[in-house]
Amino acid sequence: MNSYIIIAGLIASATTVGHFAVGSKQFLQPMLAASFDPISKKVMHCAFHYVSTYLILSAVTLLLVGFNIWSGTGSSAVINFIAANFAVFAIWQIVLAIISDIPRGIFKLFQWMFFVLIALFSFLGTGL
Repeated sequence: MNSYIIIAGLIASATTVGHFAVGSKQFLQPMLAASFDPISKKVMHCAFHYVSTYLILSAVTLLLVGFNIWSGTGSSAVINFIAANFAVFAIWQIVLAIISDIPRGIFKLFQWMFFVLIALFSFLGTGL
């Protein structure tokens, strides 16, 4: 068992639940109801579910590795890949929040906090 990776997996699982619960209500539904180009709208709808898929697969993978259900060849590399993705997601979201015109954008675009924690605990779990 790897406690750091289990913690990362639990945070990733909570992030996934939040994505569906809060993200659907505060982003997906208003975006689908908005009046703008239907192709752009469908692309954003697809992007929401691409993120959904990535979040689910990442959370499951982290938990499988954390609980030693998958401890074979490549598991550490996959965890580092997931960690790197979440680290870059966090950095990019922080940059966009800072340069945006959104008042207190760093707090309104808060997902970066979860991404940092997932990346940190994943990297700690692999010894990086």
